[in-house]
Amino acid sequence: MKFYIVDAFTSEPFGGNPAGVVLLDKDFPSEALMQQVAAELRYSETAFVRHDGPSTFTVRYFTPCGEVDLCGHATIATFGVLREVGIVTEGEVCLNHTLAGDLEVWPGTQVMMQMATPILLPTAVDAERLHRLMGVNESMQCPTLPIEIISTGLPDIMMPVANPEALHALQPDMDALAEMSRGLGVTGVHAFALSQDGYTAHTRNFGPLYGIPEESATGTASGALTHYLHRNGLITAPSTCRFMQGEAMNRPSVIVTQLQADGNIMVGGNSRILAHGELVL
Repeated sequence: MKFYIVDAFTSEPFGGNPAGVVLLDKDFPSEALMQQVAAELRYSETAFVRHDGPSTFTVRYFTPCGEVDLCGHATIATFGVLREVGIVTEGEVCLNHTLAGDLEVWPGTQVMMQMATPILLPTAVDAERLHRLMGVNESMQCPTLPIEIISTGLPDIMMPVANPEALHALQPDMDALAEMSRGLGVTGVHAFALSQDGYTAHTRNFGPLYGIPEESATGTASGALTHYLHRNGLITAPSTCRFMQGEAMNRPSVIVTQLQADGNIMVGGNSRILAHGELVL
C-alpha cells in the first residue's frame, strides 16, 4: 500500500492540517489493521482509499482511536493526492462513497467537496457547563448568538465567543470535554469568533473524545459553521466564507466554504504532499 503525508488547507509545507492517505491496491484490509496504521501514523485522521471505477472511490477515515464517518481535511488531502499522481484530473467530477453518504468532489488546484445535508440536532447543550470546561468567563462569551449542535457529516457543538482574543485564550479541560462530547453524541467543539479582517471568522476545533486535543483545520465543522451562520442570519445564500484556523497551533489553515442557493454546502482548499512511501505489512 502506498501512503502519503499531506498538509491540507494550505499550499505551504508545515501549514494546514496534516493527514495520512493510504492508496489501496485491492479491497480494504481489516478494520483492526487500518486502526493500527492510523495509530502508527499518529495524524488526527488517515484516509484509506479504494478505487472503485472511473471517477469513483470509497474512502474510510480513521483517527488514532477509531473510525469516523467523514473527515473534511483528509478528503481534501486524498483528492489532492489523486490529482497529483494522475489518477484523477482537474475538472473531473468524482464520487466519494463514505459512511456519511455519497459526496461529489471537484479535484482542481483547490479541491472542493460536497458536504452532507446540514442538520441541526435538537439536543440541548448546557451552556454554563460548556463555558466552564472550555475556560470561558463572562467577558469572553457571545450572548447574542446561540450554542447549537450542527452536522454536515459529523456533529459538532458550535460555540461562539466574543472576539479572536477570547478564542485564543480558550483552555479546555480535555477530560471533561471528552465526557461531555460522549454524552451529547458529538465529535467535539468548534469555537469561533466573527471577524472583519478578510476572514469570515477565526476558529478552533477540539475533539479529545477521538484523541484530537485540537485540530488545525476541520472541513466538516467549517461546513457546519457555514450552515450555522446562515441559520442565524449572518450570511445569505449564495455566499462564500473564508475561515482561519490553526493559529494557536502555529499551523495556519484557510478553509473556503460555499453556501449554494439551494442550501447545499461545499468545503475546500489547497493541499501539499509532504512525504510518501510504502507500507510493508
